[in-house]
Amino acid sequence: MAIFSVQARPTDAASWTELARRVEAAGYDALLAADHPGHGASPFVALAAAAAVTSTLGLGSYVSNAGIREPILLATDVATLDVVSGGRARLGLGAGHTPAEWRAVGWERPDVAGRVRRCVAVAEAVRALLAGEEVTVDSPELAAYATRLTELRPVQDRIPLTMGTANSTLLRWAGAHADVVGLTGFGRTLPDGHQHEVRWGSDQIEAQLAQVTAGAAGRDRPPALEALVQQVTVTDDAEAAAAVIAADTGLTTAAVLATPFVLIGTADEIVAAVGHHQRRWGITRFVVRVDAVEALAPLLPRLTA
Repeated sequence: MAIFSVQARPTDAASWTELARRVEAAGYDALLAADHPGHGASPFVALAAAAAVTSTLGLGSYVSNAGIREPILLATDVATLDVVSGGRARLGLGAGHTPAEWRAVGWERPDVAGRVRRCVAVAEAVRALLAGEEVTVDSPELAAYATRLTELRPVQDRIPLTMGTANSTLLRWAGAHADVVGLTGFGRTLPDGHQHEVRWGSDQIEAQLAQVTAGAAGRDRPPALEALVQQVTVTDDAEAAAAVIAADTGLTTAAVLATPFVLIGTADEIVAAVGHHQRRWGITRFVVRVDAVEALAPLLPRLTA
């Protein structure tokens, strides 16, 4: 059985709440909001609005930039969302790749190693705060002193944590500690600070999963694996649709059709591809963009059975 969620961001109240209702009614597992301060809406405010018009839909950030989010503020937002949604909050975290977001809070974006250290420190602090613990951290990456949620407790004993990454160190950490490893398929950040090269090849996926497996050694239950799907196209000519992506990414058409980061083909071909990704990679969860909601909805009964 596969699990499908939707990543979106609001542009107005009516369309956002209607999307939340449609996503829940169609059988998607969660509505996930992107988190790019200054470049989009606040995810937790938007998700609280979605909570008011739904009853079972999971609600989470996908993903919050740990580089520019302070643990006490992030934990407060997540715990509040859990309270107002009746226990449906999720938390997605990433290391933060966009230089403009760092500069907007008065910092220069660190190198990869520095961003990874900061991400781990924030993840550990937020998880401890949500568990009701007092947190003190004093390191080059993070400082917090005698911090705790004193009058606010989430409904869930453990709010699910997704670590969205393609970085080897974070993949190992996620294997050891996260509930879900969000495989982004991202490679090197391009000069615009937003776009990425892709890591969609079979050998690249295998290398990433090896890091997760190494981190998960000794866990009773390893984390679930989730792929961020960049494009869903239901078509009778999968090769033609995949060829366009192949030209943009430098992959072969066959490699595009084989990767879990796109779903292209007839309904039967997409169902078969999802089953293949489960068997080959162990990927059981998929996040799709909002423009895929209607196209994929008729397939969900087969994909999630």
